[in-house]
Parts: sequence; structure tokens; C-alpha cells
Amino acid sequence: MTDAPSPASPHSAPATALDVELLVIGGGTAGLVAAKTAARFGASTLLVEAHRMGGDCLWTGCLPSKSFIAAADLAARARDGERLGVHVDGVRVDFAAVMRHVHAAIHEIEPADSAEVVEATGARVIMGRARFTGPRTAEIVPVDGSAAVTVRFRQAIIATGSAPEVPDLPGIDALEVLTSDDVWDLTEQPERLAVLGAGAIGSELSQAFARLGTQVTLVQRNARVLPKEDPDASTLVAAAMEHDGIDVRVSTTVERVEAGEDGRAGILHLSDGTSVAFDRLLVALGRSPRIAGLGLDAAGVRLDERGYVAVDSALRTSNRRIWSAGDVSGLPQFTHIAGVNGSLAATNAVLGLRRAVDADAVPRVTFTHPEVAAVGLAPTDAAAAGCAVREVQHAHTDRAIAEGSVEGFTRLVVDAKGRVRGAVIVGPRAGESIGEAALAVRQGITTSAIASTTHPYPTYSDALWNAAIADVRVRLERGAVAGAIRMLARWRKFTTR
Repeated sequence: MTDAPSPASPHSAPATALDVELLVIGGGTAGLVAAKTAARFGASTLLVEAHRMGGDCLWTGCLPSKSFIAAADLAARARDGERLGVHVDGVRVDFAAVMRHVHAAIHEIEPADSAEVVEATGARVIMGRARFTGPRTAEIVPVDGSAAVTVRFRQAIIATGSAPEVPDLPGIDALEVLTSDDVWDLTEQPERLAVLGAGAIGSELSQAFARLGTQVTLVQRNARVLPKEDPDASTLVAAAMEHDGIDVRVSTTVERVEAGEDGRAGILHLSDGTSVAFDRLLVALGRSPRIAGLGLDAAGVRLDERGYVAVDSALRTSNRRIWSAGDVSGLPQFTHIAGVNGSLAATNAVLGLRRAVDADAVPRVTFTHPEVAAVGLAPTDAAAAGCAVREVQHAHTDRAIAEGSVEGFTRLVVDAKGRVRGAVIVGPRAGESIGEAALAVRQGITTSAIASTTHPYPTYSDALWNAAIADVRVRLERGAVAGAIRMLARWRKFTTR
């Protein structure tokens, strides 16, 4: 008696060749948005995903990390409640329950990124691995083991994302290293966690684990944490980390790793001659593009000097029929950018447009405590660009005072015409406030327009409003405008006698 054939997957491939207007490789944020955009334009669209729909943001990035941080922040607020007169004794963290919360959040949102949702727009989804076989052809090997499919496409979009990098350090191969991809598989809380890298991912996870009760040592080769952010923001975050009990080691590298018998615990031997014992090691030292096995050479798709898919300002590759969006394109690695550029690539590919990427108004947020948000021209570059910086310290922001969270600031970078060119916000919910600044940068909105717009009180956005007001006051006190105001005041005084 032979085994009965297994039922066909609802997203399995037919054993025949396909002709499509748009082939999208990768079912993360960029690929999902691209496929849905193209399908809604009426283009025959095929989306191919090798692993699971939703990509890193859903499964290993934005969503799990922010769910994890939410639990960590709650624990920290409970411990610090006495500052506001609230005494919480015996804060206990159930790490397994925290991780259940993380996975519950993932699974609640997962249906929104499902193949069914994509197919509802008119696109087709195949779970399989795609490989270019020529400039206009690809082969798909379905994950269910069914026959390979040859695809002929008019246009294609590469949206395969990126993966965490693990450094080639002496001894590290003997260790079961954690990355942002698999840290969410932990079922037991590490007592001692060593973290390599103090960029956004390393800083967020270090602080979250520390707030949940793990003893954390953070090793950073640069002279400060969050080296790509405003130096004053880095200083505030580092101070907060130390308050949370993190042992921050800056300007330090790992010479070698000594693995323990269980392959998880070990010792870091550092460049300053010290050592750090750990139960688990988390590596957050950057990411690399997922391009292996894509057949880019066969497609005539070139890579840039960093190994990412090379694209022009319209996201077109060296093959005029192939485009790229998301992390694999080498542009800023943010989910919101992946979504915007996925739509842009699909629009350009299907409609034959040449819309360019907007690289000037890309907001970013690091979800540490305090949060760090920025957009546009950095305050440190303001003077060279002929711009001024207007600042409001949150010690003078009423909402911050009311909540006892005054460590932070809001800075606006303003050009000679009063237009907002950039902003940095450091403090609670900075990510919720940076959107207004991003709009201002994108649309060339002036501080006068912001100042004349009534903002709700008391809120943290009040700081941005007051920074704009400060700029307007400076302008009113200078030059011809100031003279005209004084003349108007004198005339008014004379005419009303």
C-alpha cells in the first residue's frame, strides 16, 4: 500500500511555466507592498517567498523587539515609581510570560501579512526559492517539493532583505551565538548577557534585558553608544544604560572568545586586557544583504562596493527590467523605508515612471530610554550648511516635568529662510513627535508655520512647538522685520492717542 499524496499547499506552484508582468522576490515589507501595489494597478503579479511572509520586521525585528521593550519599560517604571510617590515592592519578572507576550503580538499581526491578504489584491503567491536564469527569466523551486517552475517576467523586483552578521572572532565558532534573528527563541532569561555592538539593535536589546533583570555587559568598538546619532543623545542614553545597571565598555574590541562546555556560556577577552564572563552572547554588529542563490550574475544585476544590490535613484538595477527595494538595496534599513520604496519600485516598474527616492526626509527612531529620533540635516552639520539650531531642553517642557522625565531635548535645524531642514528629539515618545518634523523637512515648512499652528498642551510635542517659536522670535528681533515691527508699534501708539 502506497502513501496517499499529501494535499497541495494553497500557495504551491503549478507544474508549468508562467508569464507575469511583475515578479517580486521576497515577502517582507518591501515585497509585500510592491506586490500589492502592482496588483492594484492591474498588473499580473507573482510574489515568491522562501521562508515566511512578513519578513524580519514581523518575526525578528520591529514587532518582537518593541513588544519586549514594552515589558522592560513597565518593569523599570515600577521600580522607579517611588520618584513620583508610588512604591512598588518586589517587582518580579516572569521571563517566559514576557516571551509569550512577544509571540502573541507577532501572531496577532501575522494575518495582515499573509499570502491570503496579498492574493486578495489579485497577486499570486508561491512559497519557494527563486533564482534568476537570465535577464528576463527565473526558476522557482517550491518549498513543498513540487516541480520547479520557469517564470518569464516583464519586470522584477528584488526584495530579499538582510541578515545579521556574526564576526569572525577566534573561538566564536564553538559558541551558540544569539542574534536579533533567534534571540526570540529564548525560553529562559540569561543571568549574564554580553552584547557586542551598541548601534540601535544592540542598545535597545541591552537596555531591555537589563530592565528585565539580566546582568548586561555592552561592548562597543566606537567611543560612544549610538555612534550614528547626535553626540548629546548618545551621552543621555549611555547615562540611562548605566542607571539600569549595564556595564558599558566603549572603545573596546573582542580579542577572542572562550566557549564554555555547554557551548552557550563563555568568556570574552577584550582589547583592554579585561575579560567578561557570560551565560549567553548576543551579537549586534550590523547586517548583510540576502543575495545568495539569487542568480544575479545571470540576470545582469550588479552589486555595489558593499555587496548590496546597486540601484539608481529610481531603484532600478543594472538590468533595466529589474528593480530592488528594502534592505537588500543598501538604502537605510528601516521598515518604513522598505514599505515606501517597495511601493515606489512597483510604481516605476509597472507604470514606467522614474520617481526618485526621497533621501532627505527619512525619520529614524531608536527605542531606548530615552528614545532618540532624528530626521534630515543633523545639528552637528548645521553650521556648515548655513543653518541655525534652535533647542528646547525638556527640563523646560511642562509635560516632561509633570512625568519626572526631564532628561532630553528637542533641536530644530533651520535654514536662512526659516525652513526646517532637520530635527533631533530625545526623550519619552520621541518617535511619536518626529513625524511632524519629518513632514516639515519633506515639505519645506517654516518655523513660522509651525509656531502659528496651535499644539495641544501639555504634551512632549510642545517642545518642538517652542523650538519653532524660539526661531521666530530670533527672526523678529533682527534686520528689516524687527525695524518694521518697531515702526508699526510707534505708528499704532501715535494713532491711538
